[in-house]
Amino acid sequence: MADTNAILEWVLVSECPIPNDVTELLVEGEVAVAAYKTFRDSAIFTNKRLIVRDAQGLTGKKVEVYSLPYSVINMWSSENAGRLLDFTSELEMWTRAGHIKIKLQKGVDIRKLDRLLANAVLK
Repeated sequence: MADTNAILEWVLVSECPIPNDVTELLVEGEVAVAAYKTFRDSAIFTNKRLIVRDAQGLTGKKVEVYSLPYSVINMWSSENAGRLLDFTSELEMWTRAGHIKIKLQKGVDIRKLDRLLANAVLK
């Protein structure tokens, strides 16, 4: 089983334009649907998978790419932010690779991600 410790620390900060260089990662028929800024790089939701790019090192030139095909998602849950002191939402996915938790900063639309996952997983 894959080590998912780093995955459990993903935080989506805000929605951003889809990076131009993501097209080199896509396969035929795959389309980037939405992108989110993370602390060091970006997460891109396509019609087939979630791609998380993680810049590493002092210069950020070394980039690790995680690819999570929607076909391996067995179940997911979403939790919207509370009102007073709770500023983050959470998206959890149970996959063949393990349990993945993604925190969403205030302003990231959790229901948009819910619909995106439902459209990809349930079709």
